[in-house]
Amino acid sequence: MPTVSFEFFPPKSLEGSFRLWDCCNVLGPMGPEFVSVTYGAGGTTRELTHEAVGTIHKHYGLTVAAHLTCVDASREETLAIADAYAAVGVTEIVALRGDPPKGAERFSAHPQGFASSVELVEALARTGKFTIRVGAYPEKHPEAADARADIEFLKRKIDAGATSAITQFFFQPETFFRFRDACAKAGITAPILPGILPVESWAGVKRLAGRCGTHIPETTAHAFENAERDGTTELLAVAVATSLCDRLIQGGAEHLHFYTLNKPGLTRDVCLALGIAPKARLQAVA
Repeated sequence: MPTVSFEFFPPKSLEGSFRLWDCCNVLGPMGPEFVSVTYGAGGTTRELTHEAVGTIHKHYGLTVAAHLTCVDASREETLAIADAYAAVGVTEIVALRGDPPKGAERFSAHPQGFASSVELVEALARTGKFTIRVGAYPEKHPEAADARADIEFLKRKIDAGATSAITQFFFQPETFFRFRDACAKAGITAPILPGILPVESWAGVKRLAGRCGTHIPETTAHAFENAERDGTTELLAVAVATSLCDRLIQGGAEHLHFYTLNKPGLTRDVCLALGIAPKARLQAVA
């Protein structure tokens, strides 16, 4: 069985808090290697992310990888956030450049900030406090010149001190296998963790795919459009994600990273279909 990890985002309301704790209760028993907690675009949920990270680590006993970006903060401020994570026992970070603030078309570095995720990884690595994970694009990043540029930049992040990379979501296993093989050919030996997005909302996934450059196969689009008309989207989502994961495992993937969107039901069902059973009931610690 592969190991798994889950991505959550921090709550912005009381209802959102209940959804996040539901994620921990439903998916925590699956024994994830780690769970990650995102930043909002432009670092807009920085304080909420810190609070959620600390709570999950303290009260649920899960290994948490906190997202940290270069957006809208000086180097000093960014490293102070990292130190605050370390102070509460969180020693894993997903280091990202980050999305531009709302209304901005492109990333623009803070005058005293990190200009790229490579610089952020280098600074975090120098502290010696963290296991550092980074993002990877199995299909061309919207701002990259070409796929080779993406791989070269990923290698720079690994060489700077990152120990693994988590990919953007994709729909076809061959997309991951081609990327993994190209990374190996480029001399990248760190683990590349495939990112899986079970489809909760087809309209939402289409928007997200458009923003991050994920190709949607015509057969997949037609299947979900038909499923929406028939009211069978959830069944199809579990089947599609399970099939993708199974083919990844058959192709040698040893870890699966799920983007849960704080809706744990589909991810749980995919794990169960793969034979990843709950190990024990998760007990929150007061």
